[in-house]
Amino acid sequence: MKTVVVIGGGITGLCTMHYLQKQKNEKNLDIQLVLVEKNEFLGGKIHSAYDSGFTLETGADSIVARHKSVMPLVQELGLEDDLVYNGTGISYIYTNNTLHAIPVDSVFGIPTSIESLNSSTLVSSQGKQEALKDLDLPNDHFTKESSIGDFLEYFLGKELVEKQIAPVLSGVYSGDLYKLTMASTLPYLLDYKEQYGSIIKGFGANRKQFQKSADKKFISFRNGLSQLIDRLEETLTDVEIIKGVATTNVAKQGDHFICSFDNHEDITADFVVLSTPHAVTSNILEDEAVEKELNTIHNASIITIYVGFNIPDDNLPADGTGYIVSENSDVICNACTWTSRKWKHTSKSGNLLVRMFYKNTNPLFNKLQKLSEEELTAIALDDIKKSLNVEGEPATVNITKWNDLMPVYGMGHADIVKSLNQQLEEKYPNLILAGCSYYGVGIGNCIQNGQDTAEKIIKQL
Repeated sequence: MKTVVVIGGGITGLCTMHYLQKQKNEKNLDIQLVLVEKNEFLGGKIHSAYDSGFTLETGADSIVARHKSVMPLVQELGLEDDLVYNGTGISYIYTNNTLHAIPVDSVFGIPTSIESLNSSTLVSSQGKQEALKDLDLPNDHFTKESSIGDFLEYFLGKELVEKQIAPVLSGVYSGDLYKLTMASTLPYLLDYKEQYGSIIKGFGANRKQFQKSADKKFISFRNGLSQLIDRLEETLTDVEIIKGVATTNVAKQGDHFICSFDNHEDITADFVVLSTPHAVTSNILEDEAVEKELNTIHNASIITIYVGFNIPDDNLPADGTGYIVSENSDVICNACTWTSRKWKHTSKSGNLLVRMFYKNTNPLFNKLQKLSEEELTAIALDDIKKSLNVEGEPATVNITKWNDLMPVYGMGHADIVKSLNQQLEEKYPNLILAGCSYYGVGIGNCIQNGQDTAEKIIKQL
């Protein structure tokens, strides 16, 4: 009998076990499956909390529905009847203390037509004129490994990027656009430029595809995203799940691995999957060369604050799903989601629930990290008052701090992962890295990574 140990019970680790168990049963394989998680609950960055009639997602709040790995898993788990889809509406950028609608006919703030460009209230006439150079300026040096910020600014101009595109894309990818590659964000931008001679024309030609995906683009579940985690746990009947146990070391011993823990006996494994944040993986392996490579991967930090009120969601000042903060604003937050508007299931009574985001790119972030929950609540309430003109005693407040746990794929990330895998294959065959530190931060990417990891192990077996 072979033993497979997965360390880390987030969505990637759970999906690795889900697909291993599936293959075990289908092929009648003689393998032992063990999942180890340091927390008392599974899910990692997916965790739903419930208070005062509100559902609060303390980590990720949704899944991109169109990812090829998502719906097959939902169907396998029998969760189709519990699916909920995002409400659609206008997204705003808050600048100069005013909400400006992101043009409807745009994608990530990138216009899909000249009309879309001209309709923007965020960009000056001069900025719009500068963006038109995209129609004629050829690409003679950019590749998919180039900075997406440099690429967009070169063809669309600095003002459009700074005022309309960067706030949106930085919000999605949690990083500086000038330090992120096209390959790790929107690789099809280069394809559009080369095929259509223009980014704007490329988006225009593919407009229907983006319009179609805008409806029912994101999914959750009737009882929150934790419903997915709970269902995965319920179905892992052939897996030994060990919770509340931290892994301290994984060492190679002959053809096996010895997994050591802080409050559990050692486990001998034939295969080990480290589905843990890269910093945790570094501590577990205690290998200087691997650690040096792992330390080149960077993380972002964020503080999120949910505030729920006993007032109707209708009190919001506009139709939409939230705003991103740009320059020259009187608020401290980086973004605000109108959660009860975007996700009806999160507010049983239809009362107002908003989620405030404070990112480590915020110049006040270091100060914010040191504040008490009461002080952070006061800042959130002040931001809500200024931007939404909503006041009142909150019915619920939920504050979550994700410190250095949001992977940011900088320049050369693919090369780093390739080098890591080569080192592990040489030094630690059958030890596999998995998770969002390496293969994509979206839940769909993590599900796919879990499936790919399982298939790799089964192939070795």
